[in-house]
Amino acid sequence: MRIGVDYYPEQWDKAMWEKDAETMARTGVKLIRIGEFAWSRIEPREGEFDFTWLDDVIGIFSAYAIGTILCTPTNCPPLWLYEKYPEIIQVGSDGVRIRTGIRGHRCINSPVFRTYAKRVTEQMIRHYSGKPAVAAWQIDNELEAYPCSCDVCKGKFRDWLLDKYNDLDGINKAFGNSVWSGEYSSITQIQPPTDYPQAWQNPALCLDWYRFRSDSAADFVRDTTLTIRLEDTKVPITTNAHLCRDNPDFYKLFDLLDFVSFDNYPPLNIPADPDEYYSHAFYLDLMRGIKDRNFCIMEQLSGPTGCWTPMSPAPRSGMIMGYALQAFVRGADTVLHFRWRTALTGAEMYWHGILDHSNTPNRRFLEFSDLCKKVAQLNILDNTYIVSDAAIIYSPEAEAAFRIQPQTEGFSYIKQLTAFHSALTKFGANIDVVPSNADLSRYKLVIAPSLHINKKESTENLYRYVINGGTLVLTARSGVKDEHNNCIMDTLPTVFKELIGADVAEYDPIGNGKRTIRDFAGNEYECSQWCDIMRLSTARAYAEYNDGEYRCMPSVTMNRYCNGVAYYVGTICRSDFYEDFVSNLMMQTGIPKLKGLPRGVEVTTRTNSRDEYICFFNNSEESAVIPLPKPMYSIISSIGKDKLELRPFEMDIVRK
Repeated sequence: MRIGVDYYPEQWDKAMWEKDAETMARTGVKLIRIGEFAWSRIEPREGEFDFTWLDDVIGIFSAYAIGTILCTPTNCPPLWLYEKYPEIIQVGSDGVRIRTGIRGHRCINSPVFRTYAKRVTEQMIRHYSGKPAVAAWQIDNELEAYPCSCDVCKGKFRDWLLDKYNDLDGINKAFGNSVWSGEYSSITQIQPPTDYPQAWQNPALCLDWYRFRSDSAADFVRDTTLTIRLEDTKVPITTNAHLCRDNPDFYKLFDLLDFVSFDNYPPLNIPADPDEYYSHAFYLDLMRGIKDRNFCIMEQLSGPTGCWTPMSPAPRSGMIMGYALQAFVRGADTVLHFRWRTALTGAEMYWHGILDHSNTPNRRFLEFSDLCKKVAQLNILDNTYIVSDAAIIYSPEAEAAFRIQPQTEGFSYIKQLTAFHSALTKFGANIDVVPSNADLSRYKLVIAPSLHINKKESTENLYRYVINGGTLVLTARSGVKDEHNNCIMDTLPTVFKELIGADVAEYDPIGNGKRTIRDFAGNEYECSQWCDIMRLSTARAYAEYNDGEYRCMPSVTMNRYCNGVAYYVGTICRSDFYEDFVSNLMMQTGIPKLKGLPRGVEVTTRTNSRDEYICFFNNSEESAVIPLPKPMYSIISSIGKDKLELRPFEMDIVRK
């Protein structure tokens, strides 16, 4: 486990570098990340490369045993490149080139941009290949599925479609272009979605446009990776994912990379409403599941945030340490805080780092220092790993499809996933977040909310899992669309009807309307947003609607299929339903369950095949007391304990 910081030497006087390195080393920092926005310093004029300052920085920090993650600076081309080649600037969905002035303006499909990006990357890797101080490479910064509509992207998109569908007839058929007289008679008629709301436009076109954009990001990563690998076959390579409207397909983005990196900014306001699923535990488990191995936090919350929005509150006492430890126990082996010192200039001057503008030690710095000491205590966890009995399936294409066509007021694909994740977390379960084609045989329980887009491989994978004895949960809006994002002419949930032993007689998108359901034990729960009215064949009703015209009609079903069981949740409920439902599923599948955990307390169990370590994190603003079933040894305080008393955002780890 290593602690690091993001550092921007180009923004500070050279006289400060040595002092910063000395302070970091004394504090416990092991890594710095540099260079992601420094192209204008690396190549100040076309063809003139200056690595002297980078050599000095890397050398200074190396002397203090601090390694470097070196970034390719391709997110921010220098202004001379934009001036000479304005065609490399992205074009918006309105057909107008976006204005330069912030960052990320380049079109990653532009041949001119790719030529210059490859050249600066080649120069960097040739200069630094084999240098032991360079611990890893990061490609670009926070890559997205950029919605660039320039002529290059249009041409590549058309070629991408022809490669996929062979000819215009295939494209017209896949897109259902007979609607609104939209059939293409010439390849030049194919245009990306416009700046109209996507819900007004062809959903098949919009989904393939997302796939193309996502593939473009993955292709850029692939090319940059190969450029680095031609000079250095050993140094690990990554890029840093972040959460945005234009998320790429993370599974494709990281396919050729050595490890996953994530920019982690947990919320600073803790909501009182239990139905606001605020924990970043879900996203940490998602990142671990992309490559089914440990990952890196490339940017971690360090202070008040402010740039794209007004300034947030400052992190509460304990948040800096607690959120870093939360990431470590859920699979991060490295956490770098953004940033070492708050910028004095530029738009991000209020996105605070460990040190404030004053450059004097403050509360956050002292907590960060304590974190570094704490992490040094936790080397016992270095050779441990997470074994999960439960998995949640995440589909980037389903998320994209719901963004294209929002289903009803309040409906959120990600919130459905986090509702189940939060419920499992409440009972101390380890959870993997995996793609729909993952090997599911190791799990006792798999939850696949709203698998909207039917892909044969994924459907067969779920059937195989249940046939072989697994317990599966599907939810409303599953099996609605074919692979092209067109509706399937069949009763819902179409391809899953046989599996769940029921079908949907009718559905009602009630949005913010409220109804209630009652389960088999007589418990009542509020539901909203969506109501599937189920018609049973081989299934039994787990719950029924309890009011209105749907009263006594099934809302949640259970079906025994071959050696397994498939559930279907036809509505969207508040957190109390998911907690009770998941509790029953854990009991039926034999997944160990911790009872009575205070709200906000998260539990992760790590093992080395010999010992188990149980990590309790109080992700709330209230102190928590957790009785232990027997006295256990705390590796944090080095004493045996009968119970744990955790302050807000505090973690304790006991050996089972």
